[in-house]
Amino acid sequence: MIARHVPRRLAAGLLTTLTVVLAAWVSIAAESSVPPPRGKDASPEVFSAERALQRLRDIATTARPIGSPENRRIEDTLVRRLSELGLSVEVQRAVGTRTAAGLATFGRVDNIVATLPGTDPTGVVVLAAHHDSAPMGPGAADDGAAVAAAVETARALVDGGKPLRNDLVVLVTDGEEDGALGAGAAVRHPALAGRTGVVLNFEARGVAGPSTLFETSEGNAALVRTVHDVVPHTRGNSALVQLYRLLPNNTDLTPLTRAGLAGLNFAFFHDASRYHTAQDTVDRLDPASLQHHGTTMLALARALGDTDLTTVTASHDATYFSVFGLTVRYPGAVAVPLAVGACALVVLLGWLVRRRRQATVPRMLLGAASAAAPIVVAAVSAQALWQVLVSLRPGYDLMGGLLHAPRAFEFTLLVLTAVSLLGWYFLLRRRLGPAALVTGALCWPAALGVGLGLFAPNAAYVFTVPAVVSTLAAIAALTVARRPSHSLLILVIAACLTTAVLVPMAHTALLGMGLALAGVPAALLAVWGLTLLPLAERFLPRAERRPGLGMTVGVPVVAVLLVVASIPVGLAANDSTADNPVRSHLAYVLDADTGVARWVSGEHEPTGWTRRHVVDRDLSGLPPGYARGELWTGPAPGLDVDGPDVRLSARTADTLTLHIDSPRDATSVILRFDRPIAEVTARAGTAPPAMVRVTGVRANTWPGEVRFRDLPESGVDLTVRTASDGPTRVTVVDETRGLDPVPGFTPRPPDVVAGTREDGDVVAVARTYEF
Repeated sequence: MIARHVPRRLAAGLLTTLTVVLAAWVSIAAESSVPPPRGKDASPEVFSAERALQRLRDIATTARPIGSPENRRIEDTLVRRLSELGLSVEVQRAVGTRTAAGLATFGRVDNIVATLPGTDPTGVVVLAAHHDSAPMGPGAADDGAAVAAAVETARALVDGGKPLRNDLVVLVTDGEEDGALGAGAAVRHPALAGRTGVVLNFEARGVAGPSTLFETSEGNAALVRTVHDVVPHTRGNSALVQLYRLLPNNTDLTPLTRAGLAGLNFAFFHDASRYHTAQDTVDRLDPASLQHHGTTMLALARALGDTDLTTVTASHDATYFSVFGLTVRYPGAVAVPLAVGACALVVLLGWLVRRRRQATVPRMLLGAASAAAPIVVAAVSAQALWQVLVSLRPGYDLMGGLLHAPRAFEFTLLVLTAVSLLGWYFLLRRRLGPAALVTGALCWPAALGVGLGLFAPNAAYVFTVPAVVSTLAAIAALTVARRPSHSLLILVIAACLTTAVLVPMAHTALLGMGLALAGVPAALLAVWGLTLLPLAERFLPRAERRPGLGMTVGVPVVAVLLVVASIPVGLAANDSTADNPVRSHLAYVLDADTGVARWVSGEHEPTGWTRRHVVDRDLSGLPPGYARGELWTGPAPGLDVDGPDVRLSARTADTLTLHIDSPRDATSVILRFDRPIAEVTARAGTAPPAMVRVTGVRANTWPGEVRFRDLPESGVDLTVRTASDGPTRVTVVDETRGLDPVPGFTPRPPDVVAGTREDGDVVAVARTYEF
């Protein structure tokens, strides 16, 4: 029988539980560990985090958004340093572009292109990072760490003595935070345009953790093999790469790979609650993360610098992951056959169970159908937990689920997932029998593996490998093992292997997505629990026995008590302090046509500081087309400033040519159109004109929008073709950073920081035109 019990069940069960828990801890530690930083006395040819930190302290002193004086200061610093290293340095001044649904974004960018010529180049190796930061903080991790790592890597390559075969380009872009504007322009630079090669892009979404490979270009098998061969302590798996391709997110790697270069993208993402805030500082950055960034960058620069770059793109992607720190890699084409094989093994297990009369086919089918319940309940409970937390602490909403101290809530998540599994199992165990439930449960990782194999093949291993391992172990325990201790050993080994695959993936999902999308890691943990059932059944009482009072009453009561207790503990751990501040969103909006000014906040429920400025959801005083979604507003004092000046230069039935400037020297201008837009061309200063085509419409506001970042003093000329003829209304908003100029503005207390919305902490002055 599957439930062949073992002697000394209590002691063996405790030891088995500890073994599986240890496997979970080791597997998470193997994925999360970071090598120690190297000191400034390290050999010249190696990467030193301490040397890189000296550069970073020059870079990440304050916010440096596109077009800011600090941004230009950092540009000068980097040009000087890279020139001192002997690289040939140019500054590309251009207009970068980006499009989204109904939106065209432009911005003046200053890209630093520093070249180290190769001896016999077959292409170019690009070390890419961006020198701008989000407006809310100094960006020590995002992306100052990568910039400092690139400078230190270039130094190590120069001081290492051996020249590279291929050209090396250190590309430090501008305007990444506004949509990879600089990278879009960089592909037109002669150092990159039309060339073959590899881009190594480095990012951050937190201030700690290992430098993790999370994105690659198509046909990555050769590049991934190189990473595993030369990078110490490689982190990342193909599921991250596959799933990232399905998301709308992008970094500088996107326009560079679209231009024909192969690419690898690395980032560290632990302690992500500091991301894009004033707390992304050098003091909070883990030097070990900087070391791992740099070690990875230098190892790949050397390896690819001496590789024939015409061979780095393969005909297929690789599936790869690690098990207790050991890398497993195989062609992505294996994903579907392996997933089908897992299903075949489950069918074989069902046949054996039926042959031994442990369960009937209808009961196994019912077991399989019912096993969806714990996965769904775990996911729904996790999402409900987040809604409860946001209702109790509205400030969590702006944090996107990335809390400063999430441990207590993560424990709550584990309890909810365990309750969903135990409730389902003990409710049906006597009715359907353990063999039917165990066999039915294993259908789900096998079926999910097939689904991913068809639509995201390099992520299928997350379910397929546990399905294969668990089902093989159940078959072996049922047919091969002659003694209970032997079958137990087989099942324990299988449980440890499935733990090493599913638990780190759930942990990574929780780190990357936060509690706002906790349903994903909860579902992964529920599937993990299903794969453990063949082992767990060894230690449960006979199915024919009714559960005792402790099982039917005690377990649910304990679970409820744990959940009820953990939530206030988590809330207390996340009380807003200067070290762990809450986020806020506030902007000042003046309608220059009416003279009416309003405070505006996009918070779900305003926190204490924000409520000093906003009182209700009355949008009547805002300029036409300004509001995007639901907003809180409040009366604000007027400023004696002029609104943006717009002049119509030319017009046809569906096309407007407008000259826009800001009498108050605003740094950014936004135009909202009351009709969809189809094409926009921007001309600014001496830079070549930039044109983009636009599809779709903006959500929850007027349908067409154009943004221009780093507005020159002479203004910008925009030619906009709308999607239809006729009169067009345009609301033009110019923005300056900082709310201090507004009379009566109350600065934030130490336990409150600006949120990550790009329209926060701005003075926005609007005028509406009709053409």
